[in-house]
Amino acid sequence: MSTANVLVVDDEPDIRELVEIVLGRMGLHISSAANLDEARQRLREQTFDLCITDMRLPDGTGIELVHEIQQRCPYTPVAVITAYGNAEVAVESLKAGAFDFVAKPVDVPALRKLVDSALKLREHNTDNPENASPPSSDASTELLGTHHSIQALRNLIERLARSQAPVHISGESGTGKELVARQIHLRGPRARAPFVAINCGAVPNELMESEFFGHIKGSFTGAHRDKAGLFQAAEGGTLFLDEVAELPLHMQVKLLRALQERRVRPVGASQEIAVNVRIISATHENLAQRVSSGQFRQDLFYRLDVIAVHTPALRERPEDIPLLTEQILHRIAARTGYADVPAVDAATLQALQAYSFPGNVRELENILERSLTLCDGITIYPADLQLRSDFAIAPPPPLTLTDPAQTPAEVEQIEARAAQKLGISTRALRERLRKLGIQIPASPP
Repeated sequence: MSTANVLVVDDEPDIRELVEIVLGRMGLHISSAANLDEARQRLREQTFDLCITDMRLPDGTGIELVHEIQQRCPYTPVAVITAYGNAEVAVESLKAGAFDFVAKPVDVPALRKLVDSALKLREHNTDNPENASPPSSDASTELLGTHHSIQALRNLIERLARSQAPVHISGESGTGKELVARQIHLRGPRARAPFVAINCGAVPNELMESEFFGHIKGSFTGAHRDKAGLFQAAEGGTLFLDEVAELPLHMQVKLLRALQERRVRPVGASQEIAVNVRIISATHENLAQRVSSGQFRQDLFYRLDVIAVHTPALRERPEDIPLLTEQILHRIAARTGYADVPAVDAATLQALQAYSFPGNVRELENILERSLTLCDGITIYPADLQLRSDFAIAPPPPLTLTDPAQTPAEVEQIEARAAQKLGISTRALRERLRKLGIQIPASPP
């Protein structure tokens, strides 16, 4: 950290001086600029480990600088200084790719934490140019699959790990939303700090404020000792708010304030506590619809949904089911003490791929655990799965290339021209179409 170079861009001398003093005491080397042109000149002269820029500059905006630095030095984090209470601008900067933001008047402890996190991110990306995830022997922490939706999700996770922007994960129950949140955490600079998960729908309303923010001894009946809340427990790391749509409105207000101020007040305390936590939220509900119906605060929605992620349903990627089945069976067998993992009959895999999985991967795990108990110990057959027939996926109707109104002679002409184009016989053409599930009305004898 002692050799890190930081670029400070602000047209207000007082702000520049304050930031320079704070960073200088942290042992950092500081270069300053009063506008975009000067900042561009500094960037041409040397490389920087961090840039802190005001949002409003005489010749442009901090957003412009965020974009330019991302193009030149994609692994250099940029923090944006915003006006106090201007949540929209803060969210805009994060959406543009800023690492984080700090509000005016600049809070010195919060600034130190931001700089420390940013330099850890820079160090992490320098040491891991491909941003490879930490090695893990636990397959349950991996995002398995080769479907394009999973590949795109893995790529998005890599990018999100470089940022501190709040992320909101949507998707059906059982699609792995918490797994995605853990991957974002583990692949970023907060990986060595705690990952704390809470199901917002499982906390009683009367205990929610204490659970989130903590309390001091004697603040209410039963508070026999001081207790740290979830924000304090996740200090330096990530707080995952699962089923965030279940938060009652009174708690949504308190959560919004904690996110804006980056401070929490334990129940019964007179002083607030500064916190350094990244927020990742998730729900299977449509949060935008909840906002429209007045069940969820719009301002909190915009703070949480800075970057949106969607986890695909299992029925959308049936080609991944064989790989998932193999990995899950090995995991269950290791956990339950099976000496040998039973083989999976080909018809069993076909049955699984033809099932709609309303409970997604979580349901697949439950089905396979049940099948291990019911099978003969050697092979898992379709009957061992006990799948519900009402959730089977109906086969698609066969495709046809011709209009039913066409005459047999017209159909024959189409066949002949198509076969000629392909350089094959009419019979060979029909056989290929049959294998593809495409029907052509039979010609009369």
